[in-house]
Amino acid sequence: MKVKPRETTLRGQTPGDIYGVRPRLIIGLGNPGKEYEKTYHNVGFLAVDFLTANLEKFKIQNSPKQNPEQISSELYGAGKFATEQAKFKILKSEVYMNESGGFVKKTAKQNNAKPEELLIIHDDSDIKMGEYKLSFGRSSAGHRGAQSIIDSLKTKNFWRLRIGIGREPTRTSRGLVRKKAGEIVLKKISKTDRETLSKIFKEFALCQVVKTRH
Repeated sequence: MKVKPRETTLRGQTPGDIYGVRPRLIIGLGNPGKEYEKTYHNVGFLAVDFLTANLEKFKIQNSPKQNPEQISSELYGAGKFATEQAKFKILKSEVYMNESGGFVKKTAKQNNAKPEELLIIHDDSDIKMGEYKLSFGRSSAGHRGAQSIIDSLKTKNFWRLRIGIGREPTRTSRGLVRKKAGEIVLKKISKTDRETLSKIFKEFALCQVVKTRH
């Protein structure tokens, strides 16, 4: 059956709210090694760090007394979480960005997860800083980590949370010029952008990952 590519900008909605799908595996992409820490290409790693460190706090903030859409999450191991409706695992890729496919394929097999039950978190220089999009069945658009996964799984039908790291075009004597991905991804994240990304991670954690509807 042919699956239609889908894409939306999330604001206070879960993948399940929109398409009736909840991920079994959430995997953040990046590059291992100290030299790559806190670079724009490692936004997926930073998202995983934030989610695993803050899930319990968000659970308390969204208790039944405070919010009718109660959180019934229970931490039962590093990066593993459970709700009344689903169990899911959050982890970082252990390989370099361009080799992500092999790791994702192996991890999906170990956890009996189908491609459509995967949510991959990664940077996207085509999306402005401060914005993010949820995509399903889309091409990699030149993102080598996403393309590696497509090649390994032999399908595009998995979920991707694309977090923007793009910049506004700058005016030059040649007109408006936009920075290429290679000029951005390996630079250290600025303080201002770290604050912006933290807000995005918090919004995603509160509204997308840990919310269980009853």
